Amino acid sequence: MRVPFSIPTRGHVTAALGRVYVARERVSVARVLVTAGVVLAGVFAVAEVAHWRSSHRRLGDYEGAGGHRARNAHLTGLTPTDSDQIIVVLGYANRGQRPNGINRFRVLAGLRSIDSRARSSLLIFCGGAVTGLTPEAVILERFAQEELGFTGRSVVETQSTTTWENIANAIPIIDRELTPDTTISIVSNSHHAEKARDHLWQMRPDLARRLVRGGDYRFGEHPLVRPVAAVRGLIALDTLNRENARQARARD
Repeated sequence: MRVPFSIPTRGHVTAALGRVYVARERVSVARVLVTAGVVLAGVFAVAEVAHWRSSHRRLGDYEGAGGHRARNAHLTGLTPTDSDQIIVVLGYANRGQRPNGINRFRVLAGLRSIDSRARSSLLIFCGGAVTGLTPEAVILERFAQEELGFTGRSVVETQSTTTWENIANAIPIIDRELTPDTTISIVSNSHHAEKARDHLWQMRPDLARRLVRGGDYRFGEHPLVRPVAAVRGLIALDTLNRENARQARARD
């Protein structure tokens, strides 16, 4: 008598169990990959928002990189065509004669901060010889001129060794070039530029009221670097805010 079905042998059972195990493993791997992708996307999104927010903070009365609107009566009606740009590019520790990746980015951000509609533009490259023999400012300016083809006006400030000194030493140059229609951009990575803007607010609020956004933030740029830069930058800004609060309490 023929049996209408086959009786599974031990080998068949083992093979079936093996297929079930493999299927479960594939599902587990897929879930891990999806979870990792979601986590990474979240990290990148948070870093992106942190950089964007930092690029919009501690600005002045003239929103030059936004809608070109002025909140200060003196700057009311000022348009990019009327403005005289001063762009302060902050250097980063550089051991050799060639600019490292961070300094190359800062020069590029400084150049793209130039508004072709502005009446005039001046770049101030800041930075002394902190870790190398050549001042950072010299390396920045040379890279801009010799490798990026910059032919506009520029000045180098070669004595500073800290962000505070960058701004303090740039102020006399700004004062010398200042016109009633001057706007000021400070260029670095987003968080470092915000820290430098805070320094200008502390030293010279009259100049800080002229602060506008620079070209250091662009959506999606350097996605692998931004999370680390965001963490470091937020820690530095938190320290700065705590120090500002401490000094404010001391004054009271």
